[in-house]
Amino acid sequence: MTRADGAGIRGEARTRFPQELAELIRPELPSLTEEIIAEIRRAIPEYARPMDGPYGRVLRMGVGQALSTFVDLIVDPTAPHDHRDRVCRKLGEYEAAEGRSLDSLQAAYRIGVHVAWRRAVELGARHSISAEVMSQLADAVFGYIDDLASLSTDGYQRAKSRSSASQDEWRQRLLRLILEQPAVPRRAIVDLAELVGWPLPQQVRIVAIAPPVVARLALPANALADLKAAEPHLLLPGEVEGHQRTALEACLAGRPAAVGIKVPLAEAADSLHWARRALALSRSGAISAGKLIFCDDHLLTLWLSEDRLLKLLARQQFASLGGLSERQQQRLTDTLAVWLETGGKAAEVAERLKVHPQTVRYRMRILERVLGGQLNDPDSRFAMEVVLRARRLNEESPRPASELGAEASLSRPE
Repeated sequence: MTRADGAGIRGEARTRFPQELAELIRPELPSLTEEIIAEIRRAIPEYARPMDGPYGRVLRMGVGQALSTFVDLIVDPTAPHDHRDRVCRKLGEYEAAEGRSLDSLQAAYRIGVHVAWRRAVELGARHSISAEVMSQLADAVFGYIDDLASLSTDGYQRAKSRSSASQDEWRQRLLRLILEQPAVPRRAIVDLAELVGWPLPQQVRIVAIAPPVVARLALPANALADLKAAEPHLLLPGEVEGHQRTALEACLAGRPAAVGIKVPLAEAADSLHWARRALALSRSGAISAGKLIFCDDHLLTLWLSEDRLLKLLARQQFASLGGLSERQQQRLTDTLAVWLETGGKAAEVAERLKVHPQTVRYRMRILERVLGGQLNDPDSRFAMEVVLRARRLNEESPRPASELGAEASLSRPE
């Protein structure tokens, strides 16, 4: 497969086939496209990604374009095929951008031609196509797939020749693959890691860095980084202790950053989530720390800041307050929060809230009446305290309006 001159169908197979053959083949193309795609995704892990993403669109476009152009060319060998050529070269460029060899794409071509020829044989038998025409069609099919592979090889080599900083780009791409959600097949990560010479670690931490990163950082040799992202971050294998911590602080040069929790490599996206959350809480003052924050030191605060389940817990614990106005709910829950923290000392609650002790007792009588036995149940008391602490934390930490949910009214039913 050395030619990449954009030939239509090569060699003796440039025979013009009867129009009737094309009319038999064209109705098969939609289902044949799906069959080829399914077989490629089943056999090649790198292509087994969601079909509604970039990979799916590229794969479907490539297969569909190749098949439709083939039918055009067997009827008229001079038919235009510039678009097909561009698509095939793009597929090669895509493999280079992914940091892979051409092995997977070549395997996909082999799978595609075998599935297509199997369908052609079935079609020939169904319509009693002569052995002579089927022989010529075989030459056309297998010659055509060689041309497609040559075009992709040409695109791959062109992309490689344009890459002046391929190692850095591939390491950045590796980090993106590791963090991609839904998770990509592990084989794709293993192949790219081998290409860039990065040993796959068992455990990792992700560091979220306050943007923008304007200067090139002197990163540890084993780090992967995406510093040009809107939210810059880097991956560090293993622990960040002792000299590793000192080295990290030195490379960050005083820029605010948060080190995520240590997780298995496959869960790196979770570490990044918590690191970004810690960085946001430090900006709001909910986390008081130096320039370098470690999520391990703030696990309770981080847990309380995740309010998806806490909203459900709030509705469960405070459903009985739903008949009160929002202002009444706010006063009562503010009082209850301090009452739980102080162990039920009315005088201390009054002092902290700047109200009279009798006001505290009045509010607590309302709460006892409305909440019933919840105040005397240890599990309910704990749950209510968790909800109220989380609400206070979230009020201190500004978030988008879409995340505020039921904050204004803890008990408003949906």
